[in-house]
Amino acid sequence: MSESTYWERTDSFETKMRLLQAAWRKKDFRLARALTHSLRSTAMQAQVEEESPGVPVMPAAQCEEVAALPPAWRAWAAGWKYCKALHLDDTVGLERPPEPVEVLMNCPADQAASLAREVRVARITGDGRLIEVPCQTHGELRRGKERFAKVLFMAEAPAHERQTCLIFYGNPDAELPAYPSDLETHGEGFALDIENDFFKASLSHQMGQLERLTIKREHGLELFAGGEGHGEPPGIDWAHDYVAAGRFQKLRVTLWDTCPDYEVVRGPLCTIVRRWGFPHSPVHPVFSPSRLHVDVEYRFYAGLPWFHKSGRMQVIKAFEAPALRDDEWVFSGQSFTEMLWMGADGKLRTGPVDPQQRENLWAVGFANKDSKDSFVALYLEHRAEGMPELKHSGAPQMFYRWHGHVWSRYPLPVKDVPEGAVLHQKNAYVALPYTEAESPAQLEELRHRLVNPLAVSAGDVPKGMAALKQPGRLARPGEAGDSPIPKQALWDALKDCKDEQLYSADISVVDLGLVHDIRVTGDTVHVVMAMPHRGRPRLGYFTHGSGGNSKPVEPRLLKVPGVKKVVVEQTWEPGWSSNRLTDEGRRKLGLDT
Repeated sequence: MSESTYWERTDSFETKMRLLQAAWRKKDFRLARALTHSLRSTAMQAQVEEESPGVPVMPAAQCEEVAALPPAWRAWAAGWKYCKALHLDDTVGLERPPEPVEVLMNCPADQAASLAREVRVARITGDGRLIEVPCQTHGELRRGKERFAKVLFMAEAPAHERQTCLIFYGNPDAELPAYPSDLETHGEGFALDIENDFFKASLSHQMGQLERLTIKREHGLELFAGGEGHGEPPGIDWAHDYVAAGRFQKLRVTLWDTCPDYEVVRGPLCTIVRRWGFPHSPVHPVFSPSRLHVDVEYRFYAGLPWFHKSGRMQVIKAFEAPALRDDEWVFSGQSFTEMLWMGADGKLRTGPVDPQQRENLWAVGFANKDSKDSFVALYLEHRAEGMPELKHSGAPQMFYRWHGHVWSRYPLPVKDVPEGAVLHQKNAYVALPYTEAESPAQLEELRHRLVNPLAVSAGDVPKGMAALKQPGRLARPGEAGDSPIPKQALWDALKDCKDEQLYSADISVVDLGLVHDIRVTGDTVHVVMAMPHRGRPRLGYFTHGSGGNSKPVEPRLLKVPGVKKVVVEQTWEPGWSSNRLTDEGRRKLGLDT
């Protein structure tokens, strides 16, 4: 019998669970291990298709047609068909230098082909001009008849004032945007070096934890933790971990031999590294408790001297924890001369922590009064669900067994941690030049701004504003219907290029969503393409032809009038998923049946 539906072509979670239980009863452990891997694949695909994207800032249908904008704005945004208006409000009376703003947007699926290519952001100035704001779109997915994506951009605003931004989309000729940036990311997977004008962060090639940080001042102070660790590679960021009942052992995320699961977003404005799983035992897998699930995310930004770290610790099964840490940093050597800390009043102080404030700290760190280097953790969020209020501890210490400097936060108010409890944290780590005269106020204001970010809300295009004519336009050459070779002709040609390994599906690289971008320069066509997964790393199968692929990309595009040269670039970022399928692609793979 031929397979004709999606569930005939794969197996469900429930089916695999039954097979796994049968293999376990038979003690067929090799088969059990294979089935656990297959179950993970099923969970990954279900996440791609079913995970909630969250609540968008406005309904999908709420938008303006560019054709209805004032003539000056309409001319500037030629090529785009739709836009959504956002209001950004300062609510605490602070001048806002650039700070990251991220919004979840959605739109009807038929209004855009690729939000990653099409989204642009512009702010409306007080005198009626539109100014493009560099943006980064990530996490694009499809849910039914809607597309979703997260849009990140840097916003600034005067105190107590409202700023309005427009998010443009709906341009089939748009190309993946490329903005100049000081943010550079090198490496593969989570084994990354990430740097901007202020610092360089190096993540462990083994498990993705922050291993070293070089502050780009003077000769470049390098923060590191030396020695042999506890058998694992040492780093400066040691959280998260906990001690098991009876103080038998400590289970750490830094003991991962590799990340159990991770996601990476790389872009001109922000690089995001998210990792999650259960901490490992010193003798993993002899002990592999599934009690405390840890989810950790770093965010490094362009142009900012600080980065975010967010953590979520979810108690899956009640357990006793004599000790648990959700923030610990260790620095070898004697790089700093001063301890810094902030209590609940938001004032930064120097010296030993007041004993009355040791469990109510909201910033800790170190500074050097001679070199002016500093590194400070600003605690922005620290709370729990399902248990009493957390302790806000973590007093800095200048000397840790002669190893160097350390702070370590032990937040648990109880030793018996109940099932269902969740610990949340969000911190900003700052590397700024430090002076006693100016830096305390700077750090206090920075934390105040980060705890009270710009408030984002659905907006309306201002009515009655004098929209000024302005030089330039939003579109780059080739994005406003002015490509020297019509892009629609190129997309149509690529529909002839099939994945012959899906023998009877008759599905093209376009309907599979393997084509990220098409750019045209003169008579040269530049195509950015993905492969479905790393088990098929050789893009040449599609570009040049191999193994029965009768209509490869390069020769097919060369048949389009005007094309003299084709350059195909392969990318793994972002990774391919079924969210990239077109409606026709979903139909041919049976995902909508």
